[in-house]
Amino acid sequence: MFTPLTGRRVLVTGGTRGIGKGIATAFAEAGCAVVITGRDAAHGAAVATELSALAERAAENGPDPLGAAPVGGAVQFVAGDVAEPADCARIVEEAVARLGGLDVVCANAGIFPQASMATMTAADIDHIFNVNVRGTMLVVTAAIPALTESGRGRVILTSSITGPYTGYPGWSHYGATKSAQLGYMRTAAIELAPRGITVNAVLPGNILTEGMLEMGDEYIDATAAVIPAGKLGTPADIGNTALFFATDEAAYVTGQSVAVDGGQILPESPQALADLATME
Repeated sequence: MFTPLTGRRVLVTGGTRGIGKGIATAFAEAGCAVVITGRDAAHGAAVATELSALAERAAENGPDPLGAAPVGGAVQFVAGDVAEPADCARIVEEAVARLGGLDVVCANAGIFPQASMATMTAADIDHIFNVNVRGTMLVVTAAIPALTESGRGRVILTSSITGPYTGYPGWSHYGATKSAQLGYMRTAAIELAPRGITVNAVLPGNILTEGMLEMGDEYIDATAAVIPAGKLGTPADIGNTALFFATDEAAYVTGQSVAVDGGQILPESPQALADLATME
């Protein structure tokens, strides 16, 4: 059994949708006090209310995912855009003020616009790097004092299998940012280790988020067909991995990345799964 995370203070950037919402949900249901961020104030406030209710129900219905006693945490929303340097500092400042400190920073906010290399502009490149890379770095930097004071600081980055492991047409700039996050992670882990802060990353594969659902059942089925697990992951799968990195038991794990993809990066080709079917 893992040490309960009850009462840990958690910031999740980009926590109002998709994977970020799944991460925030996992921490709230584990009894943490959570601040989520996003650009849409009305939507963010509604999600904070929704997740607080989920956490309350989790406390009534059973143990948290790490096997601790039934708990539930409150979720608050802070509006902000990590593409803006001033917002990165303000987001952390407000989270620390509301929560009374910070134990965990989930640098999750990111964008994934599509553009071919032939049509991509300098502005396209700058924008995605400002959000996915610079925003991550500035949020973490702003949080260093609070994470140091915590004595058990955790930084958890949301990267991707796209870039570090795979490529996909239209996302060369996205893949570059996700690889850059891992380069940053390794040196950040070294620099922050003396402060008792770990820095790790989750690399999602294809996850069943709102955007994926909009693609339709045919697209989802085709995607699942090339994943050894035979299905797409859920935001909860990413959230549960983030929970592990936040535990006391993971205190000796730093500078590491975990692909959460149902084995998607393993086959040499789609034919490998077709051949597997003939062997069963």
